[in-house]
Order: sequence, then structure tokens, then C-alpha cells
Amino acid sequence: MPRHRGNAKWTLGTLALALALPVVAQDAPESLLPPGFGDAPATPAPSQPGPAPSSSPSPATAVATPPPALSLTLPQEAANNSAAEKQSAEELAAQKAKYDLPQSARRSLDRVGPLTPTTLGLEPDAFGSESGQYLAVLMKETRAPIVSRWGSILLRRALLTATDTPRGIDGADWVAERAWLLLRMGEADSARLLVQSVDVDRFTPRLYAVAMQTYLATADPAGLCPLSAGALKVSKEPGWDMTRAICAALSGDQGSASGALNQAQRRGVVRGVDYRLAEKVVGTGFNARRSVKIEWEGVDRLTAWRFGLATALNVEIPDNLYASAGSHVRAWEARAPALSAVRRQPGADMAARLGVFSSRALVGFYSQLGTGSDVPAAMADRAEALRAAYGGSTVGARLQGMHTVWQDNARPDYVGLIATARAAAALPTAQVEARDAANLVAAMLTAGYDRNAALWSRAAGTLNGDGASDLWALLSVGAPSAVVDISQSRVSDYIKEAGDERGRLLVAALAGLARLPPSDAASLAQDNGFTLAANSRWARAIGAAAQRGEKGTVALLAAVGMQADEWSRLPPAHLFHIVAALHRVGLDPEARMIAAEALTRA
Repeated sequence: MPRHRGNAKWTLGTLALALALPVVAQDAPESLLPPGFGDAPATPAPSQPGPAPSSSPSPATAVATPPPALSLTLPQEAANNSAAEKQSAEELAAQKAKYDLPQSARRSLDRVGPLTPTTLGLEPDAFGSESGQYLAVLMKETRAPIVSRWGSILLRRALLTATDTPRGIDGADWVAERAWLLLRMGEADSARLLVQSVDVDRFTPRLYAVAMQTYLATADPAGLCPLSAGALKVSKEPGWDMTRAICAALSGDQGSASGALNQAQRRGVVRGVDYRLAEKVVGTGFNARRSVKIEWEGVDRLTAWRFGLATALNVEIPDNLYASAGSHVRAWEARAPALSAVRRQPGADMAARLGVFSSRALVGFYSQLGTGSDVPAAMADRAEALRAAYGGSTVGARLQGMHTVWQDNARPDYVGLIATARAAAALPTAQVEARDAANLVAAMLTAGYDRNAALWSRAAGTLNGDGASDLWALLSVGAPSAVVDISQSRVSDYIKEAGDERGRLLVAALAGLARLPPSDAASLAQDNGFTLAANSRWARAIGAAAQRGEKGTVALLAAVGMQADEWSRLPPAHLFHIVAALHRVGLDPEARMIAAEALTRA
């Protein structure tokens, strides 16, 4: 349970209870990795030393323009800090005196996060001796979501790890920057885990600002109430002003709620649909007499305030407003407890695509849909096909179910591959067409079933025709060890068949994994129009971080290098430096899965 303690005891009405009790962030996030993934990886081959990094590396320029982002405006820190400075010593002492935990029970800011090495986290020193300000800039400037599902899964682990707070940054601000990036990745529950790991009297203006966005992303306006009094002392953000009315209503004090709401309306704190949403929240409180209808006409964009309150109230948000926001908002929608499964289906698919949902979670979601009259036919058919894929009486029946989920066997839907990952891993190696074998291996690798995928290496030597080269390529980068023939001539043959784009990605991946001799890798890269040299500040920075063994820094810089909206926009040199850096610091399984993802989605 979070340790945010307030003096008020909430007396919630029946309708307000739905707002106050969403699905609470778990003590530790769900693992998206299958059992055994990453155990005893092969010792990475020594990498060739790259050029020395520049003295002040900076984030790489985004390689593509991202989709429109949700407006999540954070207040200016300078203004907030000045507000904090206006508090007298007596006021600060009084605020701390209200905190009801003994000193021995208060949590340190020196190391904050739910994951440890024993729970799939990284080491405490994963960010090495990097400056906190430098890391914060990287996090702020990274345009998320990134193109890679596996890159996002790794970054999530790094951000949730209980790492040592870097030098030069306040511990609460370090939590805030990590949570803020997680939100933009679609990881609302993970962001909430971090925010709730800090005792409320240690919040900084920056953490208050991120906490507001976090509780809105999790559709939990009641979660703002224990923070409201402290936030109002340091922030002029309109949302905190509106908590005067919202929190009073949820505590059963409708008189104070109505007074605060009317005062906010007179002062013009918020207007239009933003005011009506707050008014509707107040109307759910105990003894409330307000009935509010939400009209979206004339509203041209979706903000965190609008998403959070509308979702908590189960007010349907028009699709055109979702289109005005980034894809991460759909991932927020996927876990909203007030919405039906049918309403959450687009979000569930997006959450799987972004790495927020595991294969198991996605299959579990579809199993909840059922076949009721309110379930659209396409959703019901997909759920039924998944049942066949996992429970068919014969191999043929299970494979046919997968075909239906994949939609197009020649170019399978990526979410469909994720949904069938465990079904593919459970399928015995059988005599199938080469295209089916390639798709089965691709499905397994979306969820990290690399050992199961490697069992198909024997088939790779006997199958021919459409899909045979794809099967070979996926096994060449995705298997835990070299299980297929990898040579310069074999790679050249693949490039001729698959095309230049995918061919360059294969060369970059194999070079990064050190599965090609350095001379062959350099020659193939040059022949295909790119270089493996570290000729950018970003490339030198990630190489230097890998040389120092900083897994967290490497994971973050890998995300910086994957700021593209589609794989075709990712330079092959970026893939090489990312895979090579991960391979060098012992994150070889993640390096291989990113490489396999590139070949699957390009």
C-alpha cells in the first residue's frame, strides 16, 4: 500500500467508490519475460573498441517525426520552486509534523524502485557515475513510444529498477523523470508504482507535476487527494486547484465541493469540457445533486485531464480525439477499470504492440471478451481463433487458428504474433510449410521463447520456398547460440531475396551480436551502403556506456536511438550500435530479441 497519509478519512458514496478504487498498481510489475529467458547467456565475444566518446555527449536527433503527442503540460519548475521558497520555516515544519510515520519507517530516496536483480531488475549501479542532470535530459528529450517493443520492455525494467540516485539530482526529481518517461511509453501503472514509492513530504514541485499526470493516466482522480494540500502550496496548476472541489465531494462534503467548484468557475480556472468533467466528478459524490452531460463538440484534442476524468467516469471519448494523441494513450486505456472489455480492445492491442502487455496478458484479455451480444463479430472471431490456436485437438487445427489470428500469413499482423506466442512455443516441431515455420518462430520471439524457437533449426535446413530465408534469418539472430549456418555468402543470398532494407538490418544485427567475423561484417555493411563506425555523438556515447558496463545507461541510450515511428525509418547503423552495446554489457537476450523484431516488423 502507498504511504501517502492524510488527516482526512474518506467517506465515499456508492458512485464515488468507482472513482476511488481503480485497479491499484501492484507491488511489482508483471514480468513480460517467459520463464528461463536470459538465464546463463553465452559469454559475449569481446567487442572492438570504438572511438573515444565526446566529453559531453548529447541525445541523438530523432530519426523520424513521431505521431501527435498527448498534451501533458508540466508547469515550469522555476515558478514552482519560487512558490515553494515562499513557504515559511514554520509552514514547512507544520507540514512535516502532519506526517504520521516515524523516522525509522520513512523511505530513503537514495535508491527507489520495485525491481532488484532477483526480480528481473538491473544492478543498483546500472547508471554508473553518470550525472543525474545528463540522464534527466536524455529522459526528457526521448520521444516515446519508441519503435521497438523489446527496447521498451528493457527500458521499463531499467526505469523500475532500484538504482542508485545519480549525483547532481534530487532523489524525488530522479523518480519524477523516470515516471514521466514511463507515462509517455504507455506504462501508467509502472509510473504510479514509482510515484507511490516516495513519501509525500519529500515530493518536489516536479514530482507533484508528474504525479498529477500519473493519476490522470490511471484514471484515478481520487489518488490526487492525499497530495492536494502539499501540491497547492507549490503549484498553480489548474488541476490542483480543481482538486479542492473533487476531493471534498469524494469525502462526502458536498457543501465545500460546491463552493470550491463555483469559485473556480467564477475565477475561470478551467472552462468548457474541462470544467464539466470536474463538475461531473463532483456529482458522483455522496449526497450530490448535480447531473452533468458531457458534450465533445468543438473539442479538438485530448489532454491528460480530459482522458483521466472521462475514463474514470466511463464517459466515451470520440475516436477522433484519440487520433489527436499519441499511441501511448491507448495503452493507458487498456488497463482502465471503469471501461468494458469491448471498449478497451483497441487499447489492449496497442499495449501489446508497445510492450506494455505481455503475450499472456493479451491472451487473458481476449479470454474475457466472451461471445456476448455486445461483442462485435470481429472481436468474437479473434477470441474464438485464439481458443483454437491454444486448444485445438490437432496440430492442423491449432495452426489454422493461428492463421486466422495472423490475418495474413504472408505478412502476419504483429499483435497476432504476440497473441499466439505461447501457442507457437507449445506446438511440436512438425512438417509444415516454410512460411508457417517462419511465422511460428517469429511469434515465439515476440515473447522471448528463444529456446523453443531454436528447436526449429533442423527444419531450417530442409525447408525451401517462400519463408525459408526468413526462417533462417530469424534463427540466425534470435537463437541463444549459432544453430544455423552463418556466412558472408549466406547473408548475401538473403539480401538478394529479402531486399536491401531487411538485408541491411540483418547485417547490422549479426555484426552487433558478433556472429560474423569483423572483416566480413564491415565488408557487407559497406557493400550495402552503411558503416559500422561510431560516427555520431550518440553512437560514441552508447559505445562508451557499454565499455563501462552501465546497463541502465545503455538501455536509455538505446531508446534514444530508436525514436522512429516505423522500423523502415531506423538507420541500420543505429540497430548495430544498439545490439552491440547490449551484447557487450551482458544483455544478449534482449539484443537478440530486438534484432529478431527488426526483421519481423521491417
